Amino acid sequence: MSDEQEPGKDQKIWQVVAAIPPGKVASYGQVAEMAGLGRQARYIGRALGKLPRGHEIPWYRVIRSNGQIAFPQGSDIYHEQVSRLQAEGVEVVNGRVAMKQFRW
Repeated sequence: MSDEQEPGKDQKIWQVVAAIPPGKVASYGQVAEMAGLGRQARYIGRALGKLPRGHEIPWYRVIRSNGQIAFPQGSDIYHEQVSRLQAEGVEVVNGRVAMKQFRW
């Protein structure tokens, strides 16, 4: 079944991401597991990219399992993600978050 044929897949992902509390982060794989999608971590980024304008889903709380920000360092979206995380008290050092400390 293709992604488009599975109704509600994106909504499941968005619900999980919406539940991540301020000051915490989750990995793409963790979100996939919690959304019932097993090991489909790569799909999570695509689903977050489909968020409608004006949404309030905290997409920036989702990072790689090694704590790394997935966006290229120096890009506008990278800086936005780091800024939003830091505003919630999440420490980002050299593009990484200490997962032991901040993982949901």
